[in-house]
Amino acid sequence: MSDSKISAENTGVIVVDVQADFTELKSGSLAVPGTDAQYISAVQRSTQQFLQQGLRIYFTQDWHPPDHVSFYTNNPGTDPLQVKEIGGRPQVMWPPHCVQDSPGARILITADGPTQSVRKGMDPKFDSYSGFADDGGHRTDLDDLLQNDGIKKVMAYGLATDYCVKATALDAIAAGYEVDLIVDLCRGVSPETTAGALEEMAAKGVVIIRN
Repeated sequence: MSDSKISAENTGVIVVDVQADFTELKSGSLAVPGTDAQYISAVQRSTQQFLQQGLRIYFTQDWHPPDHVSFYTNNPGTDPLQVKEIGGRPQVMWPPHCVQDSPGARILITADGPTQSVRKGMDPKFDSYSGFADDGGHRTDLDDLLQNDGIKKVMAYGLATDYCVKATALDAIAAGYEVDLIVDLCRGVSPETTAGALEEMAAKGVVIIRN
């Protein structure tokens, strides 16, 4: 995945939510299709290669309190994947996942070198697909970290293409970064929403990279 435009001085890698609860490998409560051992190995290998090239690595991590608004178990009468309007916003009712300090919240990718991690979704009242801000507009420190490191371009991949990857990539574009999405290192919840997400990201200026 070498690219002549990649510069260790100005390029960062955002690894989105590659956590146990989102993977088939760990029988996660919200496992994304195709997230088996082979997928995790590919993400691990590529992330380590980028780090060895001198690129900075930024992990995003869902980190929900037990009473999070997105859990269907906290919304009596709802079913998993049902969409419910909460506070004037559509909210998908997800199975409980990535609860703070639980095994399911663990990031599965390790990196032999300096990295940064950004936790999101900690406010029980708001979901947070994007690594930059939650649905209530509360910012994480991802943008500050990127700016402080002099990052102008980001390469993004992870889980899931049609939710957190899309939201993070679009927010990165809106914040003024160049964005490359490495599709082979992403997996989506469904083929239909994944295709739509890729079209939407491309239309907004995200460069879609396929092997």
